[in-house]
Parts: sequence; structure tokens; C-alpha cells
Amino acid sequence: MTWQAHVLTLFPGMFPGPLGESLAGRALAGGIWSLSAHDIRAAASGRHRSVDDTPFGGGPGMVMRADVVDAAIAAAGAPHLPFLCLSPRGMRLDQARARALAEGPGVVLLCGRYEGIDQRVLDARGIEEISIGDYVLSGGELAAMVLLDAAVRLLPGVMGAADSAAEESFSGKLLEYPHYTRPAEWQGRRVPEVLLSGNHGAIARWRRDAALELTRRRRPDLLRSPLATEAAAANDCMTEKRP
Repeated sequence: MTWQAHVLTLFPGMFPGPLGESLAGRALAGGIWSLSAHDIRAAASGRHRSVDDTPFGGGPGMVMRADVVDAAIAAAGAPHLPFLCLSPRGMRLDQARARALAEGPGVVLLCGRYEGIDQRVLDARGIEEISIGDYVLSGGELAAMVLLDAAVRLLPGVMGAADSAAEESFSGKLLEYPHYTRPAEWQGRRVPEVLLSGNHGAIARWRRDAALELTRRRRPDLLRSPLATEAAAANDCMTEKRP
């Protein structure tokens, strides 16, 4: 069954953009997932097809109108899919959420612009806000692409190696270990000898050590999660058993 993505945006020409290339692009062409970009402005009425107005209570900027956004949602259809609005005030997107979305039938994404979207349509439609990070973009389109890429790459048949997703950063609540390839020596820097040893047990231990050390230095907050604690405990046990 094809995984469906619907994006409501004022700039449908931005899609598929980078999603039409590489893994996501091949999967799109192969029918593993589908992408429909809906123009919110097409749902606006009047000669100028205005989609925004000044905020009640004053303040800078403009706000996307509830009636226009609601009409655009109705025109897009897909009521069976989870509905998310890209917003810096939303819950943080993480790998677990991306995987949960990939395991479902698809997603509808609403891309805001200006100062935001009239809260009433978000409440009336039960739309969940989601964020890709603590910063502000010009609109939700780039954030939507990030979310879609994170989910699409986890769909069955998209990635070549079945183990790739399981070993990536955040999949086990640890950052991923460093990678090396040929040549074995480059500009005086050698690949760690253990990776050339052919000893798969030693290699696995080195990778766990490296992942833990990297996580401790760069993202110690991740080590407070239950999954990371289990991974660290398992690593300590293996370390104690070394000859």
C-alpha cells in the first residue's frame, strides 16, 4: 500500500524539491510513497485571494485566516491521515515519531507562513503542532521536507541495507559511531586498527564504546533516557568481559 503525504502550502512549487532526489526520489518514482502539494491560496475567495489578515489585539505581521485554511483542508481530503502543523512551538520531532509515522498510512502537513495560523482552525480540526528544532524558519515548507524525509527513508524498500536504520544515530538513543573507508591511511591518519582486524566481536565493542563516548561528549541529555541507560549497561557488561 502506498504511503501518502499531503502538504498544504502557499508555495506548492517548492515540492517535491529535494524529496524528488536520492532515496526519497527513487521511492517516489517507484510508488512506495505519493506526494500531493495543495495550494492554500486556491481555497481563498475574492479578486485578490487573500489568505491572511492583521492580528486581533495588534502586533506586527499578518495571520493566516481560519476560514481559508479550513477550506483548503476540506479540499485536500485525506481525513483518515494524521494531521500535523509545522511550528516552532510544537512538540519536537524525533526518530521515534518519524518511525511511528512511517508505520502508519501517511500524513497531512500544514505549512504556516507570516506570524502564524489562526488558532481556531488548529483547535477545531484537532491539528497537532510539531517542530524540527528551536529556531524559526520563513515558513513550514522546509520543515515539512525534513519530516517527510525522516519518515520516508524508513518505509519498507526505501533503504538498501535492512540494518542501516537500526544502527543510525538516535535509533538506540545513542549517537552513531564514526565511519571509515579506504584508504586505510589518509594524510597521516590511520583507520582504527580494530576495524581492520576482522574480529567482529571486537569491532562491535569498539563501535559501542565510540557511540557512548560521542554521546557523552555531544548529547549527554540522551543518556538520561531508559533506552540509552540499557545500552550503556550492556556496553559496560561487555567491557568487563574483555580479556
